[in-house]
Amino acid sequence: MSRGAGAGAVLLFPGAGSGRDHPALVAIERALAPLPVARADFPYRREGRKAPDRPPKLIACVRDEAAALADRSGIDPAAVVLGGRSMGGRMCSMAVAEGLPAAGLVLIAYPLHPPGRADKLRVDHFPDIKVPCLFVSGTRDPFGSPDELESRTAAVGGRVTHVWIDGGRHELKGADEGVAEAVSAWVGGL
Repeated sequence: MSRGAGAGAVLLFPGAGSGRDHPALVAIERALAPLPVARADFPYRREGRKAPDRPPKLIACVRDEAAALADRSGIDPAAVVLGGRSMGGRMCSMAVAEGLPAAGLVLIAYPLHPPGRADKLRVDHFPDIKVPCLFVSGTRDPFGSPDELESRTAAVGGRVTHVWIDGGRHELKGADEGVAEAVSAWVGGL
């Protein structure tokens, strides 16, 4: 993979029910080598709790981990690509919408709305995202269909790329290598 001018390191967070060692995140780290990649857990996971904290605490964690990665890697914080699976990616997108600098966002299985609750959209912050975004989702994800996701991501202020995993549901079971390849190709083009 050739390094893009805008990507100096990548920070990845898991979804609500898993940890930093989720196979998809590990596969992405391998695919991005030698680019520095950090896989981080949210505080509730580190403390052994199952229920996620409220968004302000999760977003503060994203900010802290991004600053630490930039410092360790000796790069400008704006050269860090942020993202992750489901809730992890969503928290990164909210942090960037609130002003956290980033080279881009990698949003895997973005939870557009709870299953069966298309009226509970998680998109209010989309217009405030001004960086390139990669959305990797399954075509059968109950958290948001391709049509729903494409219509809502049109509000994002940065360039949006969609990669669809055919037949994939929210967990994208069996698609780790395909997800990693998509992320690697996209990050390499920044």
